[in-house]
Amino acid sequence: MLAKVFSSAVIGIDAFIVDVEVDISRGLPNFSTVGLPEGTVRESKDRVRASIRNAGYNFPYDRITVNLAPAHVKKRGTGFDLPIALGILAATGLFPPEPLSRSVFSGELSLDGSIRPVQGALPMALAARDAGFRNVFVPEPNAGEAAVVEGVHVHAVNRLPEVVETLAGVREAHQVEVNVGSLFKAGGCGEDFREVRGQENVKRAIEIAAAGGHNILMLGPPGAGKTMLAHRIPSILPPMGIHEALETSKVYSVSGLMPEGRSLITWRPFRAPHHTISDAGLIGGGQVPRPGEVSLAHNGVLFLDELPEFRKHVLEVLRQPMEDGTVTISRAHTSVSFPANFMLVAAMNPCPCGHLGDSRKECTCTPDQVRRYRSRISGPLLDRMDIHMEVPAVPYADLASTQSAEPSARILERVERARAVQAERFRRTSIHKNADMAGRHIRSFCRLDRESAALMERAMDRFGLSARAYGRILKIARTVADLDKSRDIQPPHVAEAVQYRSTGRGSLG
Repeated sequence: MLAKVFSSAVIGIDAFIVDVEVDISRGLPNFSTVGLPEGTVRESKDRVRASIRNAGYNFPYDRITVNLAPAHVKKRGTGFDLPIALGILAATGLFPPEPLSRSVFSGELSLDGSIRPVQGALPMALAARDAGFRNVFVPEPNAGEAAVVEGVHVHAVNRLPEVVETLAGVREAHQVEVNVGSLFKAGGCGEDFREVRGQENVKRAIEIAAAGGHNILMLGPPGAGKTMLAHRIPSILPPMGIHEALETSKVYSVSGLMPEGRSLITWRPFRAPHHTISDAGLIGGGQVPRPGEVSLAHNGVLFLDELPEFRKHVLEVLRQPMEDGTVTISRAHTSVSFPANFMLVAAMNPCPCGHLGDSRKECTCTPDQVRRYRSRISGPLLDRMDIHMEVPAVPYADLASTQSAEPSARILERVERARAVQAERFRRTSIHKNADMAGRHIRSFCRLDRESAALMERAMDRFGLSARAYGRILKIARTVADLDKSRDIQPPHVAEAVQYRSTGRGSLG
């Protein structure tokens, strides 16, 4: 007898529907799975057999063939356990096959018949909705993230008998509903800029970076507050919309990193990998391609502290995603793309001892040590940092001051106002913020008057800036103008933007 159950598989961060066809015929007892299953899928036969028996059902001692279609795509993961078990039980006539045609199933089976969570429940629910299915059955820990998808009924299941009895019409399914609007009211960044004393110039640069989504490099001695400032950047970034939240949540769902008890990533992620990370850990990769830190920071912040301590070849792989906003990983059998539109925030000391240029403490590094330290960061990578900002040591007067600093909420108001201007400006394009502008956008939205153009020309000659730096200065100037509520870019806006590209050039070479 033949039965068909629908499940899904994930490629990248997107899922597609898989037909799980189960045929039981007379012959020597055998259980085979075809359709390009990888190791975990092939092992499912042992879990399925034990789970069916221990759940109190008879396992057929016949020839069982499971086909996973389309057969030309590799199938990975443990989510096929539940649909395979249901296909076997339906083929033996335990329940009618009609309910199977309207639902998609995913879940890993334990040997006792309980159902364990799987990765990629959110993309699976999206794929089921787009394919026209009405019901999705997932393990209870995954039900919350799947339920954020409108247009499908999500049912949480804990044991194999629950699903069988639901399909047989013996019991009602446990449907899970989520109020998506309420999810955006929870969570967020607990850090606040009101806790940062002094560093007003640096805060201004960070505000501009947040308003336009620009990359920023902070250069200063140890203890100046670079890390403290970076950790507070999410508190002044605009809240994510539903489209951004779904896209970011899909990355966390397929990685198995969705926080416990959370249905959706509603705050902008902040990722701070250690400098010992590999290139695959940062960009993504592996035999089975998985998202790296740049994708986990999608729509948020990627913070690289002690930038020169990262291995040089690891830093160099950042250049392509910084330009394109995506990462493509090619393997022999597949090519996978992950989103990677992040705001890069980096911090570094000016030299190995950290006190080059520090008026409080003398630098002990030799010129050769300083040169080797700086050379760990290539010119092309440095050129992709929109804002270069020196972070000086905080004076005692600022540290001892009892005056309250400006809170993140007030800075966020200005940032949101500037982002609203950008949203209106780019409403007919595929971009959303100034940092994403390509050459054609810069020509349309960053026109300079005669005085501003002359100022830019002098800056290019004086600092030897590249063509890429020219475009990035214009983007920063456009953001400064947006914060200033100015329709046109004025000379003061250009001057401030040039300052952020020239600051630190002497220190960095």
